[in-house]
Amino acid sequence: MRDAIDAAYVKALAQEILSIDSPSGYCQSVINRIEQECALYDGEFRRDNKGNGIFTIAGADSSQTIGVGVHVDTLGAMVRSIDEKGRIRFTPVGGLIWPTADGEYCTIRTRDGRTYTGTFLSLSPAAHVYKDAKSRPREPEQMYVRLDEVVDTGDDVRALGIAVGDYLCIETKTQITTSDFIKSRFIDDKINVASVFGLLKLFASEKIQPQYNVSFVFSTYEEVGHGAACLPDNIQEFIAVDMGCIGDDLTCNERQVSICAKDSSGPYDYLMVSKLIELAKSCQLDYAVDVYPFYSSDASAAMKGGRDIRAALIGPGVDASHGMERTHYQGLANTIALLAAYLQDGAARA
Repeated sequence: MRDAIDAAYVKALAQEILSIDSPSGYCQSVINRIEQECALYDGEFRRDNKGNGIFTIAGADSSQTIGVGVHVDTLGAMVRSIDEKGRIRFTPVGGLIWPTADGEYCTIRTRDGRTYTGTFLSLSPAAHVYKDAKSRPREPEQMYVRLDEVVDTGDDVRALGIAVGDYLCIETKTQITTSDFIKSRFIDDKINVASVFGLLKLFASEKIQPQYNVSFVFSTYEEVGHGAACLPDNIQEFIAVDMGCIGDDLTCNERQVSICAKDSSGPYDYLMVSKLIELAKSCQLDYAVDVYPFYSSDASAAMKGGRDIRAALIGPGVDASHGMERTHYQGLANTIALLAAYLQDGAARA
């Protein structure tokens, strides 16, 4: 199954999707691009009221629908204030590791469609000027955005149309190496947009039909906790396809598909997790089973939203989450193959 995946297609789409700005709440452009890609495949695309994209394909048996969730929103920031020196002060959107953002380029997007560039900096940005340049904490209250425009005052900045509430989108620096590593900001979780479409292309080219109907949910507020809190009523099972964790006391690496048994929101469905492990073994996939200590997913949000569903969580191993992230194409291939096997086999059964 892995050999039939169109690797060039998956990597090219990953490069493109990762490069589209989409901090939580500002996901119109990436959802538009996803809708265009969905048009290449047989199915029905729609948007819900909060802006999530939902693409449904037909299964051999329409009596059940399995949900597959991927979140397209990322971390970022928003203009909180503009000080008298023309420095942009900001509030975080999601939980970026802020020391990694010191010196990062960004795009400021105004409400009327104008864009400007800038750089995240410490309030003590110069070693030749500030004694605490190296030691000052790198956290939002101690940082600002330097605007690449001729401005000396806050009024100069406001005259450009920049205002409180405008988004600050961090440059992703996406690269795919000759050794098939994918390194970028916000691999979590836009890399799995490429996984989903790799799966759809695999199904189309191999003429595979899933056992049951499948609704792919591209959510837009996962990083702030409520991405898939609302799901289509007909979904009985939900698989969140998100990043797998790598680090101390974990077994996963970047080339594997990670199956999460439990995260900070609690255990995932026993039957679904057991079935995913069984399929990973029978398909001879490179996989790991782990417990994520500081993590919750769109599946967690759906259950906390009151949905009567079974839920599971899988995804490629991702290093340095919420910082300068990295994964490997083989992690995507194992994720696609495991998801394909699960959808062909049907829902988990008691």
